[in-house]
Amino acid sequence: MTQREQSAKNGSANGQSAQRPLPRLLERLRNDIGPQLMQEFGYTSRMQIPKLEKIVLNIGMGEALQNARAMEAATADLTAISGQKPMVTRAKRSIAQFKIRDGMPIGLSVTLRGHRMYEFYDRLVNSALPRIRDFQGVSRNSFDGRGNYSLGLREQVMFPEIDYNSVDRIRGLQVVIVTTARSDQEGLRMLELLGMPFTRPRESALA
Repeated sequence: MTQREQSAKNGSANGQSAQRPLPRLLERLRNDIGPQLMQEFGYTSRMQIPKLEKIVLNIGMGEALQNARAMEAATADLTAISGQKPMVTRAKRSIAQFKIRDGMPIGLSVTLRGHRMYEFYDRLVNSALPRIRDFQGVSRNSFDGRGNYSLGLREQVMFPEIDYNSVDRIRGLQVVIVTTARSDQEGLRMLELLGMPFTRPRESALA
């Protein structure tokens, strides 16, 4: 094979890899859920249809003050869960009673956007949440008034990407789902249609 033929083959392969298929939930939002939301809320333009803007995962690492290896272990867990390396969050001021100094690492954070965000949401609602023992749904009352939803998870081992036998300790994490919805009602309905297992109205929630 000549060098030109090899270059053409590599270019074709790179083009194929660049044409990444749409996440199935993003495709559903565009083709099925979007039109349904337009009808339910009376939107006059497809630009008004709410969508996911970003998903932020946070882990508080107060334990890192006593355990130097905790940050490394939590970083590995969050990387496996999100598919993206987290950033270290640091204290913005010193708090003597908690032995926290300005600039000290106190947590981890990952911000997901685009395809990776929709793929994580798919895994969250269809694989991770159903693995919670005696799961009865998540709270409808954790919206912020602007269509954004916050979900607290008690254990990182609910994610199938985590090997339970290699976990040094159980850690909780917070999932913040930021949407373009104009109200909590619109945000809730969109997340519901995307598979978020909310509790039924007037039912006590587990979140």
